[in-house]
Amino acid sequence: MDDLDRKILTEIQKDFPRVSKPFHALGEKFGITGEETLARIKRLKEDEKVLRQISAIFDTRSLGYQSTLVAMKFSNDQLDRGAEIINQHPGVSHNYRRNDAYNLWFTVAVPPYHSLEGTIQKLHELSGALSTLILPTLKLYKIGMKLDLTGSDPDARDSKENIYDDSKRRKAPPELTQEHIEAIRALQEDIPLEECPFEAIAKASGFTEARLFELMNFFEPRGYFRRFAGILHHRKAGFSANAMVVWNIPEEKQDEVGMKMALFPQVSHCYKRPIFLDWPYALYTMIHGAKAEDCEKIVQKIVSAAGDWPRKNLYSTKEYKKIRLKYFTKELDEWWDRAMKGTPIHA
Repeated sequence: MDDLDRKILTEIQKDFPRVSKPFHALGEKFGITGEETLARIKRLKEDEKVLRQISAIFDTRSLGYQSTLVAMKFSNDQLDRGAEIINQHPGVSHNYRRNDAYNLWFTVAVPPYHSLEGTIQKLHELSGALSTLILPTLKLYKIGMKLDLTGSDPDARDSKENIYDDSKRRKAPPELTQEHIEAIRALQEDIPLEECPFEAIAKASGFTEARLFELMNFFEPRGYFRRFAGILHHRKAGFSANAMVVWNIPEEKQDEVGMKMALFPQVSHCYKRPIFLDWPYALYTMIHGAKAEDCEKIVQKIVSAAGDWPRKNLYSTKEYKKIRLKYFTKELDEWWDRAMKGTPIHA
């Protein structure tokens, strides 16, 4: 992977051109042909396995889905079995072991006609967890995994205007037609690596290319759609460490501190979540680095900018599951029907 590869990967995490010949448009930014751009991206995806996919990234809540972070406590000898049962839920997109008494952390999403709390209660029962915390987002300060591979200024800050936060999320229930749902199903899939990928997606899903672009332009200002972008395998890209840092901050300071934390480009996610008697941490930041020491340095920079508050640095010590959540699929309904009918779900 050379410097130009890194620049291309950094760029497409922010925005992939939504035009008929996107690789040509991307190549123009870097002074190369569309053919070379496509060849580089193919190599980075198929050979080097750095690029995971290029697709639409939708906003879970804006589409009417309910989602939350969940922390569970297992005995060490039951943790792997519990994680395997949790993984069987199609709405579980990320699932990690972390270095805490609450040693399993996962995100789960369900469609509006399923009960989120009922789903988590069933997962608690099936997995044999000793204790469970439900940690929904109370306020979003930042979301967006965009790894800088160019080695730019480590002290740089993100522009507030370029951060996807609570202000950009849809507040009203979604108004989705069947056509919208079919477009979402098509656009959430990985694009084919060919000269005119949107034309291929459109043909395969019963749209014209022009109509697909119209629908993307309809989704974006309504908050359904965060961006169309590349998603990396962050370990392959050189970011082997990630720390979920949880912060115990007084309520009256949380917004001020959360907004300061969100400006750090190494922070991909920043949330406010509920607290509990045994868990007083309200702010959550996801920090990425080449190694744990890099994450620790970012934490110290955040401390310098936002204050030295009580905190825990929770590192992922095992990845059990990491996928892109897919919307409006039958698999979620099938899991719900099995679980609610009492059909055994075994590890």
